[in-house]
Order: sequence, then structure tokens, then C-alpha cells
Amino acid sequence: MITHLNGNLIEKTPTHLVIECGGVGYFVKISLNTFSRITTGISKTIKLFTHLQVKEDSQTLYGFYAVQEREMFRHLISVSGIGANTAMLMLSSLSSDEIANAITSDDVTLIKSVKGIGLKTAQRVIVDLKSKMAKIEFSSENIFSQDNTNKFEALTALSALGFDKTKAEKAINKVVTDEQSVEDLIKAALRIL
Repeated sequence: MITHLNGNLIEKTPTHLVIECGGVGYFVKISLNTFSRITTGISKTIKLFTHLQVKEDSQTLYGFYAVQEREMFRHLISVSGIGANTAMLMLSSLSSDEIANAITSDDVTLIKSVKGIGLKTAQRVIVDLKSKMAKIEFSSENIFSQDNTNKFEALTALSALGFDKTKAEKAINKVVTDEQSVEDLIKAALRIL
């Protein structure tokens, strides 16, 4: 699986990018939120987190500015009735933070406000993802709204190791610094846990 691309930006539109990596140009579908966060000009280096979808008749690469947006995309496509294009439309209309908050607060109206999402689909999104969002423990300083990928990756790693997300997040908050790698952040948090 292609987890990210790091290369030169060749083409940029609101719906897709072309990124050249090692002489190969990758066509990557993006959301409007990702498009608005890319300030890099053409022929400049860019890093994009990706999700590769393989079907019988196609292979499509979806790109995201932040890991958190990619994770929300993966949650959304796990819901019956939500395909990749609908998930990208949701991420273009609402931020990951807004979607997560709508799911945790049962805000059917906000989810239904996305073009192509009806009442039943909006309810299904909430029912299917509410427990997943609860495990992420969204707080007033929602992890999806933070531009701190290291903190998110450390929290994900500690959760995968079996630590309670709330306790792990508190430990990370106690030890986090600006210039800290993910590995150092995890080690420091483990000393507290």
C-alpha cells in the first residue's frame, strides 16, 4: 500500500493533484480541505498522506494533507452506503473535526447537509462510527483539529499497545514539546504510564 507521497507538485486543481516521485507522476484525488491547506507552488516539494483503493476495474489514490483527515476518510468508507467519492465530498464540505463532533453529538442535520447524504445514511454514519469516535475521546482540544501529527501518531501507537486512550493522551500532554520526534514522545509517555 502507498502510505504517503513525497515529491514535486506538477499539477494542482481543487479535486486532484499530480505529484512526481522518482520520475513517476501520481494522480491523487483530494478534498477541498486538503486543497486549501496546500500552499506549495508548482515544482515545489510536497508530502501527502495517501489511501490506495483497489477495485476490479480501477486503482485510485486519495491524498490528504494530514494523517487525521486520512483516518476520518477510512472511518467514513467503512460505513455501508458511503463510498470513497461520498467520503471525499463529506471531507470537502466539513472538516474532520466537524464530522467527528457531529457524530459524537448525534448531529444528523449537519451530516445530512452534505450533498448526496440522506437521513438514513446520516443516521447510519452516526450509529456505525459513534463508538469509534468515543474511543478516540474527542475533547475540547479535539485531536483532529490539532496540527500535531506527532502527538496523534504517538496516541495511536500507545492505543495499539493496549493503553487506555484517555490515560495515554494525558501522559502525552504532560511530556509533549515542540521539537520532539514520535519515538521520543512515546518513550517519555511510557515512563509516566
